[in-house]
Amino acid sequence: MAVDAAREEKALREVTNRLVEDYGEAHPAERVEAVVGAVRKRFEGHSVREFVPILVERIARRELDPTRSMNAATEVDLTKAAVGEEGSPDGHPSETTSVFAAVAGRFVPARLVENKRALGVVAAGVVVVLGFAVIMAVRQTDSPSGTTAAPALTTVHGVAGSEKSAFFDDPKVADALAKHGFKVEVEPAGSRQIATSVDLSKYDFAFPSSSAAAELVQRKSGVTGKYVPFSSPMVIATFKPIADLLTQAGIVQPGTTTTFDVEKYLSMAEKGVQWNQLEGNSTYSVSKNVLVSTTDPRTSNSAAMYLAVTAYVANDNTIVRGAKAEDFAVSRVSRLFTRQGFTESSSDGPFKDYLSNGMGTVPMAWIYEAQYVDAAVHNELKPDMVLTYPKPTVMSQHTVVPLDDKGDQIGKLLTTDPDLQRLAAEHGFRPTDVSLFTNTTAAHQLPVDVNLVNQVSPPDYDTLEHLLDGVAKSYN
Repeated sequence: MAVDAAREEKALREVTNRLVEDYGEAHPAERVEAVVGAVRKRFEGHSVREFVPILVERIARRELDPTRSMNAATEVDLTKAAVGEEGSPDGHPSETTSVFAAVAGRFVPARLVENKRALGVVAAGVVVVLGFAVIMAVRQTDSPSGTTAAPALTTVHGVAGSEKSAFFDDPKVADALAKHGFKVEVEPAGSRQIATSVDLSKYDFAFPSSSAAAELVQRKSGVTGKYVPFSSPMVIATFKPIADLLTQAGIVQPGTTTTFDVEKYLSMAEKGVQWNQLEGNSTYSVSKNVLVSTTDPRTSNSAAMYLAVTAYVANDNTIVRGAKAEDFAVSRVSRLFTRQGFTESSSDGPFKDYLSNGMGTVPMAWIYEAQYVDAAVHNELKPDMVLTYPKPTVMSQHTVVPLDDKGDQIGKLLTTDPDLQRLAAEHGFRPTDVSLFTNTTAAHQLPVDVNLVNQVSPPDYDTLEHLLDGVAKSYN
């Protein structure tokens, strides 16, 4: 009885996984998968399917490792007797014939090859035995006790910024990692929590959302290696009625991409202007301060990036350096945080509020561009939602810090594997090949600023820490 299509597919996937594992050092996974696919096509249209996975594996191994050899004479004689195949037009056995015979050779003593009459008698028996062996092998993969089950995946534990949760939860990402033999389990945390209070001894890698947080992880862990598989600029998500109000106030500027003037906003926020005080406001007339909602700067990287941008603007559009400049910047920007009231510890919280609760709760949210693009790709945005780019903004470098060899392999895969890079773009991140990101945004007609000319560099690690400490003291 022939195996069904589903079992054949499963057996071929396991063949591919074995070949990737066996030849990973000599050939990239894409090459192995291409060879398997090409070999498989040779069997399209054949009614007898029991032997296809075995044949595909044998032929693929020969193509991936040409040094493999067989007893060709034995293969030709045995196969002709067993399956009646005459070989290729030039008199030589076809590759399918040769490999089929090699498989049959596992079940028939070689000495029978010399006795052609005996071969005629046992030919049908060979086919039955082979078919039974293939069926049993496939069935065994359905059972936990099956001896031919795919090798167990290596589990790798990581801690990452919460904005990357959707990426790691994606089954396609899990499949891409599984092709390389890994199962990655990630716990979300605020990036500054990762750098300051998380017990890193439990993890194989840390994946904060900025180079500053990654530097602190490296210092604490005594490691020097790092990978930056993708990045994401900081943006402000808002709603059309809010954007229209701020356009009248001169803060928002519509265009091909909508921009947000941080300097004008800072000036308004310092005066304590409330929404109901804005001229012509009939859509959001509430007695709340005009403020961008952020996370808690004491725990979250996105808020630290907001501090980096606003401190730069507060310091006369100059990178903050030295104690005097730090104190001056903190005196101007700390109220941007303290007047918000309660703030979430990681970036996932305020963005979910933005998506679900509307402008009544979060009229403006400081987020990663990736969060907005990801929501758009997965049809989670409402028609009146608007993406604005701060002038200036800052690029957040999502950085993997490997804490052991397993973590190092994950960092390398995230940075170099084409499938993982493409999936990162589908989740809104800007991978090393930016065209993957632009293809995604173009397909969903998202007005993104690809070039982002007006960027600032965050202050050095120690300066940012001093600024964060200053803001933290303002809460008391």
